[in-house]
Amino acid sequence: MEICFATNNDNKLQEIRELLPDFHILSLKDIGHSGDLPEDQNTLEGNSHQKAEYVFKNYNVDCFSDDTGLEVFALDGEPGVYSARYAGVHHDSEANMRLLLDKMADIGDRSAQFRTVITLILDGKVKQFEGVVKGTILKSKAGEKGFGYDPIFQPKGFDSSFAEMSSEEKNKISHRGEAVKKLVQYLNHLSK
Repeated sequence: MEICFATNNDNKLQEIRELLPDFHILSLKDIGHSGDLPEDQNTLEGNSHQKAEYVFKNYNVDCFSDDTGLEVFALDGEPGVYSARYAGVHHDSEANMRLLLDKMADIGDRSAQFRTVITLILDGKVKQFEGVVKGTILKSKAGEKGFGYDPIFQPKGFDSSFAEMSSEEKNKISHRGEAVKKLVQYLNHLSK
C-alpha cells in the first residue's frame, strides 16, 4: 500500500518507515509539496487532523499525519501542543529543552508523558490513533541519539533517556511506536 506521511520532519519520516516496512511511505516531497503544513489548532488531535485533511484535499492522496507533544504534569501539560515551538517559532530543540529545564529547576514532581495522535484519511474516511509513554524529565541532558526532547525524557521502567537508546529500542516503547502499531493493525484489518 502506498500512503503519504504528512510531515517535513526527516527524523519522524525515517522512524515511521522503520515502523512500517511493509508499506511504501511517501513523503511530502514525493507528492510535490514543499513548505509547512497548516498547524494552528490548540490540541494535538486538531493539528494532526488539520495537516492530514490539507494533504488529502489538496493532493488527493491517502495520508496520515501525526502531532506529538511532551506533557509535563507539574506545568499543567506544557509544552504540549506547542512542544516544537516552545521557545519560539524556529523549532530549536536545544532552546526548547533549556526553557523546559529552567522552568522545572525548582519543581520536585518531574513526571511527564509523550503523547502522539495520528490522523489517517483513507478513501475520505477519518480515523485517529493515540500513543502515550509515561516517564520523567531528567535534570540534564543524557545521550546523543534521537531528536526533540529525547535527551531529557526517561521513559518509566528504564534507566536511560530516549536519546541513549537505539532507534529500535525506542520504537518498541515510544508514543509514536504505540500509535503506529494501532494504525498498522487497522490498515492490516482493512486489507483482509
